[in-house]
Amino acid sequence: MNNLKTMISSESVEQQKLFAWAEIARMIPEYKGIELMYHIPNEGKRSNYTGGKMKKEGMKNGVSDVCLPLARGIYHGFYIEMKYGKNKLTDEQLLFLKGVKKQGYATAVCYTAEEAIRKLKLYFQLKEYQEATNGN
Repeated sequence: MNNLKTMISSESVEQQKLFAWAEIARMIPEYKGIELMYHIPNEGKRSNYTGGKMKKEGMKNGVSDVCLPLARGIYHGFYIEMKYGKNKLTDEQLLFLKGVKKQGYATAVCYTAEEAIRKLKLYFQLKEYQEATNGN
C-alpha cells in the first residue's frame, strides 16, 4: 500500500486504495463478505455511441461508485459515493443516495480511502442481518 500512498491523489486513486485494502481485508474473518464489494463504472468520458449504448444497457446518472451487497444490521447493503477535493454531490447523486437509503441501504460520501475504510469497518461491526431481524 506504500506505493499507493505515493501516487498523486484523485478520486480514482482513493478508490484504488480502498479496493487494495479490501483485497487484504478479505483474508480477515471479521470482514467476511468484503469480496462482494464492487465498483460501478458510471463515470468517465465516452463517445456518443458508447455513452448511448451504455444508457440503453441501464447505466444511470447518479449511481454511487461502490456497492457492498452485504446485509448488516438493519441494512440490505452499503453504497459509497467517492469524491475528491472540493467535488460536491450532483443532484442525481443526491437523489440516488436518498432513494437507496429509503429502501434500507446504508450510504456514505467519502473523500478519501481512509474515510471509506473507517465507514466500512463500522458497517462490519453491525450484527449480521438475520441476527438483527431474528432470522425473518
